[in-house]
Amino acid sequence: MPALKTYDLFISHAWEYNADYYKIEHFLNQAPLFKWRNYSVPEHNPLISPESKVGRNKLIGMLDIQIRPSNCILILGGMYASYSDWIISEIMIAKKYKKPIIGIYPWGQQRMPSIIQESATEIVGWNTSSIINAIRKNSI
Repeated sequence: MPALKTYDLFISHAWEYNADYYKIEHFLNQAPLFKWRNYSVPEHNPLISPESKVGRNKLIGMLDIQIRPSNCILILGGMYASYSDWIISEIMIAKKYKKPIIGIYPWGQQRMPSIIQESATEIVGWNTSSIINAIRKNSI
């Protein structure tokens, strides 16, 4: 049997509200015959303030470093209302590097913010098989 491809993934996340991030991470870790590397940084470095211009620019630079080597970007639709500026930054960086974007509907929801709808390569439901299939199909 050939070796499994290892997918380099960036999962969009919010430091204060990261339960959905950890659930997606769990989905990926439990998927059979699926290997991945995490290019996200789910924990916040309190020395960097996203409220200051310098801190914001530093964080955008860090996002660029994380997204550039990724095969695919996963964006959870439910975070958009509170973190739209950061999600827009992540989408712009992903587009700069021509990275596929997988939009994921939050559990039990059927609505997706328009910026994610317009930018996503594919939008999937909140379940392991849909997410894994989209990653396999769209990753570069």
